[in-house]
Amino acid sequence: MASSNPSRWLKPEVYPLFVAVGFVVGMCGFQLIRNICFNPEVRVSKEGRTAGVLENFEEGHNYAEHRIRKLVRNRAPQIMPTINSFFNDPK
Repeated sequence: MASSNPSRWLKPEVYPLFVAVGFVVGMCGFQLIRNICFNPEVRVSKEGRTAGVLENFEEGHNYAEHRIRKLVRNRAPQIMPTINSFFNDPK
Protein backbone atom coordinates (compact mmCIF):
# COMPACT_ATOMS: atom_id res chain seq x y z
CA MET A 1 0.00 0.00 0.00
CA ALA A 2 1.41 3.39 -0.98
CA SER A 3 2.12 5.84 1.80
CA SER A 4 0.44 9.22 1.59
CA ASN A 5 2.78 10.70 4.15
CA PRO A 6 3.75 14.24 3.03
CA SER A 7 7.23 13.90 4.51
CA ARG A 8 7.93 11.19 1.95
CA TRP A 9 7.72 13.73 -0.90
CA LEU A 10 8.69 16.97 0.84
CA LYS A 11 12.34 16.27 1.53
CA PRO A 12 14.87 19.10 1.28
CA GLU A 13 16.57 17.34 -1.63
CA VAL A 14 13.40 17.72 -3.72
CA TYR A 15 12.97 21.51 -3.26
CA PRO A 16 15.24 22.49 -6.20
CA LEU A 17 13.22 20.20 -8.45
CA PHE A 18 9.97 21.82 -7.29
CA VAL A 19 11.44 25.27 -7.92
CA ALA A 20 12.66 24.35 -11.41
CA VAL A 21 9.39 22.71 -12.42
CA GLY A 22 7.39 25.59 -10.92
CA PHE A 23 9.48 28.11 -12.84
CA VAL A 24 8.98 26.28 -16.14
CA VAL A 25 5.23 25.89 -15.55
CA GLY A 26 5.05 29.61 -14.76
CA MET A 27 6.90 30.47 -17.98
CA CYS A 28 4.57 28.27 -20.01
CA GLY A 29 1.53 29.83 -18.37
CA PHE A 30 2.85 33.33 -19.00
CA GLN A 31 3.49 32.58 -22.68
CA LEU A 32 0.07 30.97 -23.07
CA ILE A 33 -1.72 33.95 -21.54
CA ARG A 34 0.43 36.38 -23.54
CA ASN A 35 -0.40 34.62 -26.80
CA ILE A 36 -4.12 34.29 -26.11
CA CYS A 37 -4.62 37.84 -24.87
CA PHE A 38 -2.15 39.94 -26.89
CA ASN A 39 -1.17 38.10 -30.08
CA PRO A 40 -2.72 39.92 -33.05
CA GLU A 41 -3.13 36.67 -34.98
CA VAL A 42 -5.15 34.90 -32.26
CA ARG A 43 -8.85 35.74 -32.13
CA VAL A 44 -10.89 34.17 -29.37
CA SER A 45 -14.18 35.99 -29.92
CA LYS A 46 -16.53 35.01 -32.72
CA GLU A 47 -16.57 38.55 -34.12
CA GLY A 48 -12.79 38.57 -34.36
CA ARG A 49 -12.69 35.22 -36.15
CA THR A 50 -15.14 36.35 -38.80
CA ALA A 51 -12.95 39.34 -39.65
CA GLY A 52 -10.60 37.14 -41.68
CA VAL A 53 -7.00 38.14 -42.34
CA LEU A 54 -6.19 41.56 -40.98
CA GLU A 55 -3.32 43.58 -42.40
CA ASN A 56 -2.41 45.32 -39.17
CA PHE A 57 1.37 45.37 -39.38
CA GLU A 58 1.85 47.94 -36.61
CA GLU A 59 0.14 45.73 -34.03
CA GLY A 60 2.21 42.74 -35.11
CA HIS A 61 5.41 44.77 -34.89
CA ASN A 62 4.52 45.97 -31.39
CA TYR A 63 3.80 42.38 -30.32
CA ALA A 64 7.12 41.10 -31.66
CA GLU A 65 9.21 43.97 -30.28
CA HIS A 66 8.34 43.52 -26.61
CA ARG A 67 10.21 45.01 -23.63
CA ILE A 68 12.53 42.07 -23.02
CA ARG A 69 13.67 42.01 -26.63
CA LYS A 70 14.35 45.76 -26.50
CA LEU A 71 16.29 45.28 -23.27
CA VAL A 72 18.66 42.62 -24.62
CA ARG A 73 18.98 43.91 -28.19
CA ASN A 74 22.38 45.62 -27.77
CA ARG A 75 23.92 43.09 -25.39
CA ALA A 76 26.33 40.34 -26.29
CA PRO A 77 24.67 36.89 -26.61
CA GLN A 78 26.53 35.39 -23.67
CA ILE A 79 25.23 33.65 -20.58
CA MET A 80 28.16 34.54 -18.30
CA PRO A 81 30.07 37.41 -19.92
CA THR A 82 32.44 38.02 -16.98
CA ILE A 83 33.61 34.42 -16.94
CA ASN A 84 33.94 34.39 -20.73
CA SER A 85 36.00 37.56 -20.73
CA PHE A 86 38.18 36.25 -17.90
CA PHE A 87 39.17 33.16 -19.88
CA ASN A 88 39.23 34.69 -23.37
CA ASP A 89 40.69 38.19 -22.99
CA PRO A 90 44.42 38.29 -22.38
CA LYS A 91 45.58 40.65 -19.65
